[in-house]
Amino acid sequence: MSFDLSVWALADGATPEDVRAAVQRCRQGQHIERHPDPRLVGFYRAITARYPDRPAGPGTPWAVAPLHTAADHIELNLDPGCADQVLLDIERLAGECRLMLFDAQDGSVYPPPAARLPG
Repeated sequence: MSFDLSVWALADGATPEDVRAAVQRCRQGQHIERHPDPRLVGFYRAITARYPDRPAGPGTPWAVAPLHTAADHIELNLDPGCADQVLLDIERLAGECRLMLFDAQDGSVYPPPAARLPG
C-alpha cells in the first residue's frame, strides 16, 4: 500500500474545493489537453533530481515509478516507509513552485505557503 499525494498547478486564487474538483475530474478520466504547466516541469525536475524515478533505484521513496505526470498535476505514490525528509522536500518544492498539494488519504489540500499568508 502506498501513501499518495499529488501536486496541482491551478490558476492563482484556486481554492481547496477547486483542487478536489480537479482530482475528481482526473479520477473520472477527464484530462486537460495542453502543454504541461511550467511550475510542474520545475517541480518534476527538482524532485526527480533528488529522488530519481527513471529508473527508480534501490532505496527509492516511490511505490510507483515513473511518476504519473499530466498537464496540470503530478501523482506521487510513496512507499509508506519512506523517510520523513522526502515528504518535507515535496512540501518545500510544492511551495517554491506555487503548487497546491493534495493528500489522497484524507482529502486535505495545502496551498503554497505564500497563499496562506495574509497579504
